[in-house]
Amino acid sequence: MADVARAAEHPSVQGPARNLSLEEVARGRKPPWLRVRMRLGPNFTDLKRIAAGGRLHTICEEASCPNIFECWEEREATFLVGGDRCTRRCAFCDVSTARPEDYDRDEPRRVAEAVARMGLRYAVITGVARDDLPDGGAWLYAECLRRIRARATGCGVELLVPDFRGSAESLQRVCDAEPEVLAHNVETVPRLFARIRPAFTYEGSLEVLRRARGMLPEGRFTKSNVIVGMGETHEEVVQAMADLRETGCDLLTVGQYLRPSDLQMPVARYVPQEEFEAWGEEGRRLGFAWVEAGPFVRSSYHAGRQHSAARGVRNAEFTSEKQARNGPLLG
Repeated sequence: MADVARAAEHPSVQGPARNLSLEEVARGRKPPWLRVRMRLGPNFTDLKRIAAGGRLHTICEEASCPNIFECWEEREATFLVGGDRCTRRCAFCDVSTARPEDYDRDEPRRVAEAVARMGLRYAVITGVARDDLPDGGAWLYAECLRRIRARATGCGVELLVPDFRGSAESLQRVCDAEPEVLAHNVETVPRLFARIRPAFTYEGSLEVLRRARGMLPEGRFTKSNVIVGMGETHEEVVQAMADLRETGCDLLTVGQYLRPSDLQMPVARYVPQEEFEAWGEEGRRLGFAWVEAGPFVRSSYHAGRQHSAARGVRNAEFTSEKQARNGPLLG
């Protein structure tokens, strides 16, 4: 009981983790309500077979996403392009950091083929950082989108991109392909940024979203993600949300950090559901078209539903503004 008492008294331990010992918190032990049940159904097996057959990587597998069983059973997946070796290291990420393999220019064709075979209506494409490439991998994102549009007509495409080392030219190349959603994740708050994402900058990430908002045509959306439970405060998350909204960001996801292995930073706290709900309310007040906040939420979680909901909200706002300008319709 002494260990449990110390955890409850420790200022950095909040939420359900206060009922665990400090040793258990350091190991990243999850409370009972934060555990995922495996569902290895036929869709999961089929999707895994298609991805493996196409020699493709998914962020679902590489980042040890807790939603993989749910999403794959619903035939939703996020493809990881550019290989499975990243040129950067983030403190929370389970993707390997190493010298990348050769550039695979046939990968977009195989991704599009897999999307078509899976019958996806909405596909998310993300990738490892490729600082070894002159364009940071911008061509790869844009070509994946073009190939999917040609092979799987009607499939929406979301691109989750890195910062391209601040290159406006690379970002423009991606935006010119006109994805339904252009996403770039800040992941954490300014105070923790240098420690958690040392190869990125907070202002640089905001600038990606700000530029993308101006480069995309009307009717397209920008999106970002914040991971909580890494040492931030509630108020710092609210400020990060306000910073994101100032860039014109339309969609926001907020989810609990779950330590993939002992190689990543430990969990600082487990956030209670009511705090996620409060962030959701704050996001709507700030003017985001859609906010998805919860323990298992990730940037690509139910991404198609998020896009559809955001589109509905913005369409309703447009109709309301038009009626306000023109006056009520007469019968």
